[in-house]
Amino acid sequence: MISVVLVDDQELMRVGFRMVLGAQSDIEVAGEAGDGAQAVELAERLRPNVVLMDVRMPVLDGVEATKRIVAAGTSRVLVMTTFDLDEYVYAALQGGASGFLLKDTPPDHLVTALRSVAAGDAVVSPSVTRRLLDRFIGSGGPPVRDAAVLDVLTDREREVLVLIAKGLSNLEIAGKLFLSEATVKTHVGRILSKLALRDRVQAVVLAYETGLARPGAR
Repeated sequence: MISVVLVDDQELMRVGFRMVLGAQSDIEVAGEAGDGAQAVELAERLRPNVVLMDVRMPVLDGVEATKRIVAAGTSRVLVMTTFDLDEYVYAALQGGASGFLLKDTPPDHLVTALRSVAAGDAVVSPSVTRRLLDRFIGSGGPPVRDAAVLDVLTDREREVLVLIAKGLSNLEIAGKLFLSEATVKTHVGRILSKLALRDRVQAVVLAYETGLARPGAR
C-alpha cells in the first residue's frame, strides 16, 4: 500500500485529489495539510511514501517544505502546481522533489506518476524538462562537466542515457532499442548506480551537462 499526504491550501483541491487517489486499491491517503509547515510536521510524524505538494501556500511554501522533507529523509515529494513557471520547476527539483506535474494533469497520469515516485523513480513532464534544461544548462553552449564521468558506462548504457534525456519512458526506450522493458530497467538502474545519481531527473541533467545530449537534438 502506498501512503500519501496531500498538501494544498485549497480544501476543494485536496478533496479532488482524495477522490482520485481513494479510488485506487493500492493507495491510501494518510493525511492532509493546508500549508508547508503542516506538511513538514505530517511527513515527520506519518512518514508517508509520497507527499503530494502544492507550491504556493501560506506560512511555508511548497519549495521550502520540499527541501526540509527531503533533507529529513522522511518521504519522497511529488510537486503539483497551477503555475507552469520556470523558477518553481527549477527550485522544486533542485530542492529534491522527485516529480513536478501541473494540476490539470489527467487523473490516470497523476496516479501513474505517484506510483512511479513511490517506487523510487522520478517524473517530470517533457515540456517542464525542456524548459528546466534550457534555463539550467543553456541553449547549446559548451559542456559544463567533463564527459569523462561517463567513461564508466557501456555503449548500451550511453544509448539508454541519451534516450532518458529525451524524456522517453522505459517502455519507449525498449521499443527504440528492441529490448525488453525489464532489460531497460536494469540498464537504468546500473546507470544511476555507476554515476551515483538519485533518479532520472539527475540523469537527464548530467546527460546535458556533459554534452552527451544537446538541447533541440532529436
